[in-house]
Amino acid sequence: MKFPFFASFIVFCAWLGYELHKHRNMERQTMDDFWEREAKANKTRRKSLDSLAYITIPFDTFPMDLLPDDEKATEYKETLRELAKEPIVNLTGITNTELKLTYGAPNIKILSAYDQRYTVLARTLQAFGELLYQKGYLDEAVTVLSFAVSTRTDISATYKLLITLYRELNKEEEIAGLLPVAETLNSGMKNTIVSLIQEAISHT
Repeated sequence: MKFPFFASFIVFCAWLGYELHKHRNMERQTMDDFWEREAKANKTRRKSLDSLAYITIPFDTFPMDLLPDDEKATEYKETLRELAKEPIVNLTGITNTELKLTYGAPNIKILSAYDQRYTVLARTLQAFGELLYQKGYLDEAVTVLSFAVSTRTDISATYKLLITLYRELNKEEEIAGLLPVAETLNSGMKNTIVSLIQEAISHT
């Protein structure tokens, strides 16, 4: 009775050894591919950045005159003004290796700065929109948050608050318009945001 068990154990060990060996080879190949791409990226010459999707803050439609005595509102508006002085680009989900291959290694610091400004922009828009909502400025909050969505923000709270605003303003038909944007997000938050919007649509 012991022999069949022992034979099965030997087969299992052989299979496990094979799988571990295969896994190690796959990991090694993945690392080799990565470093090969990275080496190629580091040799890529500087390329034009004219094709980037630069973001322009629409101050002409933003509620920049509201809440003049509110400390937080003043902070958010000043941050927006400062951000507008430099280029802003949403590069969420694009690795440094991919950026260097596309735009050249010498541009990586510039591109990182562009993306860092976008991160600050997205967070500021969310905070400003939330504040406007709390103060009762619903239409103005929609203006700010809608712009955030147009820049393809991946902050789920922005989409959630916009859904709330559309419902409170009896504009539930606008909720469906958020889905096409969410479906194009290059972010780990994409599925969460898409599910959030789909659920909201199913309850309209």
